[in-house]
Amino acid sequence: MSYKALVTGGAGFIGSHIVDELVKGGHDVRVFDSLDPQVHGKGAKKPGYLNPKAEFVKGDVTDKGALAKALEDIEVVFHEAAAVGVGQSMYQISYYVSNNNVGTSNLLELLADGKHGVKKMLVAASMSSYGEGAYSCQGCGTVYPPLRTAEQMEKRDWELHCPNCGKAAKPIPTPETKPQHCNSIYALTKKDQEEMLLMIGKTYGIPAVALRYFNVYGPRQSLSNPYTGVAAIFMSRIKNGNRPIVYEDGLQTRDFISVHDIARANVLAMEKSAADYEVFNVGSGIPHPIKSIAEMIARTFGSKIAPEITNTFRKGDVRHCYADTSKIKKKLGFTPSVSFEAGMCELIEWSRKAEAVDKFESAQKELSARGLV
Repeated sequence: MSYKALVTGGAGFIGSHIVDELVKGGHDVRVFDSLDPQVHGKGAKKPGYLNPKAEFVKGDVTDKGALAKALEDIEVVFHEAAAVGVGQSMYQISYYVSNNNVGTSNLLELLADGKHGVKKMLVAASMSSYGEGAYSCQGCGTVYPPLRTAEQMEKRDWELHCPNCGKAAKPIPTPETKPQHCNSIYALTKKDQEEMLLMIGKTYGIPAVALRYFNVYGPRQSLSNPYTGVAAIFMSRIKNGNRPIVYEDGLQTRDFISVHDIARANVLAMEKSAADYEVFNVGSGIPHPIKSIAEMIARTFGSKIAPEITNTFRKGDVRHCYADTSKIKKKLGFTPSVSFEAGMCELIEWSRKAEAVDKFESAQKELSARGLV
């Protein structure tokens, strides 16, 4: 069965891949995107990678009137539009709340009005809302420690301790049932987005799904945005001959998942009624030490640059968080299909092509300015 789908933020990194997956499945797709300069550059036009079979509408989710027009004739909504970045959210608070909370409230008010044909809605939630991941204590069982204190970090005591007995705690996969302990405005807005969507969905009988993305990487990831993912930041530094900066001892872990798998998970959640009104982790379930990520990217580039292990810390950083993927596997039959090694090779190859295109376009602009083309 084909649907008329709206993808907010559909010209972005993740949204554009969801668009591709929907088009491939025979669905009619409309993209609604503001082309944020931080992501797309100043004076950005519709990106060349955007699927030509999708309808593109430039607009902002904070503009309720424009969003209402974009919702016309839509049956499924993928709400991907959001301001992204943990650090930036801590000083541009109104910007994040406006884009993420108010933007989502505009969408939901339009759906609460009832004058629409939307049968299902999905929202991009985030693992950042967990704060620290889940841990196991030999004596106390599963525990959820709070963030490490500055006093602990100053002693370079990097690992977590059981909040009950104080003994060493071992990281374990983080399930959807773990309490959410937000430690940034960004995380809080993502938590709000998922809770608002599920609440309004249940109230008005519109099946809703929240997908908690872990660390997403892949082609089309912004390499110029300082608030992009750590893999892209490391890659950008290595390409420019600079050592990747790694905090603490480099053994903190994250769960990396290819954007292709994220797109597949979204389409599965749309298709399966078992997803309705549920929250799912979307990750690989594999913890990768941050130090090893930098080393692997350097090897793939053929570079001998080693990461700079600073043994310093950033306030608010979590030590370990990786996904328990058993729920999405059981209910939706989803398992990641792209290995981390293959996915990183794809990202690096894409970055090389993107760099070549940028250089060509810059040369063309210079020639044009001189009246030579």
